[in-house]
Amino acid sequence: MTTAILVADRITKRFAGHTAVDALSLTVPPGVIYGLLGPNGAGKSTTIRMIMGIYVPDAGTVSLFGGTGGLGQSERVGYLPEERGLYPKMRVLDVLLFLAEMKGMDRRAARPKALAWLERLGLSDWRLRKVNELSKGMQQKVQFISTILHDPDLLVMDEAFSGLDPVNAQVLKETVLELRARGKTILLSTHIMEQAEKLCDSVCIIARGKKLVDGPLAEVKRMHGGRHVLVNFDGARGAADRVFADRQLVAKADVSGQFAELELAASADAQGILQALVSSGARLSRFELAEPSLNKIFIDLVGPEAATAAARPEEVARG
Repeated sequence: MTTAILVADRITKRFAGHTAVDALSLTVPPGVIYGLLGPNGAGKSTTIRMIMGIYVPDAGTVSLFGGTGGLGQSERVGYLPEERGLYPKMRVLDVLLFLAEMKGMDRRAARPKALAWLERLGLSDWRLRKVNELSKGMQQKVQFISTILHDPDLLVMDEAFSGLDPVNAQVLKETVLELRARGKTILLSTHIMEQAEKLCDSVCIIARGKKLVDGPLAEVKRMHGGRHVLVNFDGARGAADRVFADRQLVAKADVSGQFAELELAASADAQGILQALVSSGARLSRFELAEPSLNKIFIDLVGPEAATAAARPEEVARG
């Protein structure tokens, strides 16, 4: 049986009497992208800090690579925290080499690898500039390079795509997928479901510090399947909102501009909804029976928490 890369067993963390993470268990097998998902303040960053040994759990245990978790495994782990931690007055190349040495790399061996990554991510011309001269997106790419430069077996990324424009976000996604193809394991924390659905093999959704669902993405979708229809409008919407509000036809509707995701009512037929939409004057470019999106599952599970997460004690520590 393959040894799990990461096992968290009923880990709990409290801040000032508030339970940020409540008896959370998860298992990350090797060679996958595992999404730790939840709204802001759900406890994702607190969980990651316990995994990394930055916080000591009040209860429960963490195991990395079959042994004790935490800082003792730092040379096998690449950690990209939500808060960026580069030295602003250092030159880009120097800070990469310094951080590589902190991970046990020889400086001479690290230099060509750092230069290659800077070239790949479009930062070669900035290698001798000070970090504080770079844009936030550029700094984020530099920190990503520092996370992977020592060739870790486990990559832990906390809101890694925050602040990146679509082009650089795509570059980072492609790099993460390439790392997985090379056998690396990635733990990805995010509250953006579109990213998670495109990248993750398995997901764990948490809210208020508790686990709501955990497993391979395909199984999670099957478990929350129902009957769903994806609709795209071709300009005119007609009286589509009236159709969506008819609970004899549509149990739930997630509508955004020219797109809608519908959950059919128990007695409804997809063809009946299609006919009703066309009769309402709506022009459609897409009408497709499909499994629910991860975003739909997330909203159904988390509910108002996703939109109304208030600041909690763990958020003071960026939880």
